[in-house]
Amino acid sequence: MVKVIGAGLAGVEAAYYLANQNIEVELYEMRPNKMTPAHQTGRFAELVCSNSLRSNDIHNAVGLLKEEMMTFDSLVIKAAHATSVPAGSSLAVDRELFSSYIEDKIKSHPKIKVINQEFTHIDTDSYTIICAGPLASDQLSKEISQVFDRDHLHFFDAIAPIIEAKSINMEIAYLKSRYDKGEAAYINCPMTKEEYEAFHHELIHSKKVQIKDFENNVFEGCMPFEVMAERGFETLLYGPMKPVGLEKDGGKRPFAVVQLRQDDASKSMYNIVGFQTHLTWDEQKRIIRMIPGLEQANILRYGVMHRNTYLESPKILNNCYQTRLFPKIFFAGQISGVEGYVESAASGLNAAIQMCQLIVHNELKPLPKETMMGAMANYISTPNQSFVPMNANLGLFPQLEFKHSKKMRKEHYAKRSIDALLLYKETLK
Repeated sequence: MVKVIGAGLAGVEAAYYLANQNIEVELYEMRPNKMTPAHQTGRFAELVCSNSLRSNDIHNAVGLLKEEMMTFDSLVIKAAHATSVPAGSSLAVDRELFSSYIEDKIKSHPKIKVINQEFTHIDTDSYTIICAGPLASDQLSKEISQVFDRDHLHFFDAIAPIIEAKSINMEIAYLKSRYDKGEAAYINCPMTKEEYEAFHHELIHSKKVQIKDFENNVFEGCMPFEVMAERGFETLLYGPMKPVGLEKDGGKRPFAVVQLRQDDASKSMYNIVGFQTHLTWDEQKRIIRMIPGLEQANILRYGVMHRNTYLESPKILNNCYQTRLFPKIFFAGQISGVEGYVESAASGLNAAIQMCQLIVHNELKPLPKETMMGAMANYISTPNQSFVPMNANLGLFPQLEFKHSKKMRKEHYAKRSIDALLLYKETLK
């Protein structure tokens, strides 16, 4: 029997894989009895930030990662496809349907027992995968620190606001995906240079929620948009407000564009892409309503900041997500040092594969570092003096061992990854 701690993306993926290998699972989830600062429900696999699982392109790192996961019958990726909403070439989901799909599969599985209580004690002699996520409870965080004799590193994450669709002025805003790639699924709010200058000025002088000094280590991959604005006048123009490829009907390119992405199947809610924030709620309303097309925006959910924690994984974990000190204890998800929805789920899947090998065959079988799943595991276990959470990216791969054109590099990476994964699966007992 394996204890899986946390019913987030990593936890449900790990529990589902193990159960399908005929291994009994106890899945611990403290919500809704005890909530976190960011979650709003007690649902499994609740998406607390964006509703996008990013690119579907196999030549993109996260697209390739999804492809690898599907070879292991990934629950999260199946759920995402079953509950998808239009998002151009990306995979986005209806949050509620996505969580419901996963929760139904988990709760109806005969090999999974759900325990709705806070997990606070680690038994180092029990098979356990800790997928408590970046919002692990204070008690569990303290227990982890004591068991592994190391302090956590802390950083803060931010959640973007969600807007009611019918409050968006579509006489100003327009539907389009960048470069017309895929379905025109994003609502775009264009700005002139003068409008952007006024917006930028007000943004950098806006009121923020006060945070403590030790909580001020913001993860670069989820930077609040007001922090980006403070880094320079053009920073947002190369980030979430990039106008390139978003001309309306072949017309002149706007100076800046704010994009909104569909958040539910009924198209009643849209989240503002890249606008994670720690502005006060009054300031959020004022700043957002400066955006052309959002002058009357009804904000259904304000952006908030919340604590994220992660391990110094290279000092604690090997490339199978197994702890070096205690062979029966594994970590997965963002607490292990991966970043992103798909990456978190993939780490849970990888940890479960290794746990299964350990229980059934008393051995581990690390995934090849030529695969994205293996490359991520290699990253979180490799010594690094400035270790921070990392998204899937092609830079994690080892170099290709043959001459090739730069134009073909991504295609070669994808082919090598899939070939290596198929060979790996043949070795699994």
